[in-house]
Amino acid sequence: MTENINALTPEGDIRIEATSSGPLDGLEFVAKDLFDVAGHPTGGGNPDWASSNAIPDKHAWAIQTLLDAGACLTGKTITDEVSLGILGENAFYGTPLNSAAPDRVPGGSSSGTAAAVAGGLADTGLGTDTGGSIRVPASFCGLYGIRPTHGRLNLTGMMPQAPDSDTTGWFARDADTFERVSSVLLEETINKNLPSRVVVAVDAFGFADPQTRKALLPLVDKIGKLTGHVVEEVMAPQGISVWGRTQRTLQMAEAWHTFQDWIEKTNPRLAFNVARGLIMGSMVPEVDRQWALLMKHEARARLDYLLPPGAVLVMPTTPFPAPPKNLPLPEQNQVREKILGLCAHGGLTGFPQVSIPGATVDGAPVGLSILAGAHEDASLVALASALASESTGD
Repeated sequence: MTENINALTPEGDIRIEATSSGPLDGLEFVAKDLFDVAGHPTGGGNPDWASSNAIPDKHAWAIQTLLDAGACLTGKTITDEVSLGILGENAFYGTPLNSAAPDRVPGGSSSGTAAAVAGGLADTGLGTDTGGSIRVPASFCGLYGIRPTHGRLNLTGMMPQAPDSDTTGWFARDADTFERVSSVLLEETINKNLPSRVVVAVDAFGFADPQTRKALLPLVDKIGKLTGHVVEEVMAPQGISVWGRTQRTLQMAEAWHTFQDWIEKTNPRLAFNVARGLIMGSMVPEVDRQWALLMKHEARARLDYLLPPGAVLVMPTTPFPAPPKNLPLPEQNQVREKILGLCAHGGLTGFPQVSIPGATVDGAPVGLSILAGAHEDASLVALASALASESTGD
């Protein structure tokens, strides 16, 4: 694969043909460098990770599933270091190009996959989502992206970060491809039964910048017309920032546990922000972790209440479009915290979420998210398809 958007890892220009014919015949896909590909190192966004781990001898479940469905793997893509990032800038391999907004970051940590799909290098691509790593680049790059119900997919061969929040996800530029890939990976036919109730998360819209709110409202109106019944509710009564702190506490502590042995044995090279996050994870007091676990139960109960069968919640995927590249660290930290606030519910509740493209602010994409109850993933894909058909008049 030849490309000029810096989406692939240094060893990632590979091609593996489909193993059989199937519903994804003719599609090409890329995979974030957290997924094992037989005979190729899994780099994890850090050169010292690759050199510390054996080359896998079998494909990750998600890769094998797409190959078996008729798709071809055409590359392994850059990720933020050990998937600990949300902007998409990698100190070792650079920043993949956001084709929809070239002067801005692509979003991370599934940055290379999003860049490859947005730039037309592949039809679809595999990423992961722990604290927003599918949802954020989908919003920033103008793509469809899904964080499935936590625990629904087989994660064999996917490098972990914080297992209580980790999941596989995927991107596509168009609704038809997104539906085809979703049906295969969810192992479910996407029916056309649409939800009958839309819950607008007023606090999430209030948390977003005013320009983003304004840009997304036409999409909310279209969803309301498709479903027929719209109500407004507060998603996080404790506060979105409190949910953000909760997810950050649990995720940092888990990430330290995941990487502690590697760090202590190999003393790897790490970018400052990545090293700082891991150190902070190592110092999370047990009392804070126990508080966060209780708040996680509260968050799950709240979304259980808001999302009975037949209901969907709508909210901004990110509070603003992609920020500029190379922000100073203090500005990066402020931007990151606000982004993570709108993404925290994913890891806390495990509910499925789809980010839908279709809005821009100053020419840069910003996504609208739809959430449903656990294992209602297919209904979200169906709604995304219906909204695309409504927008094109099909």
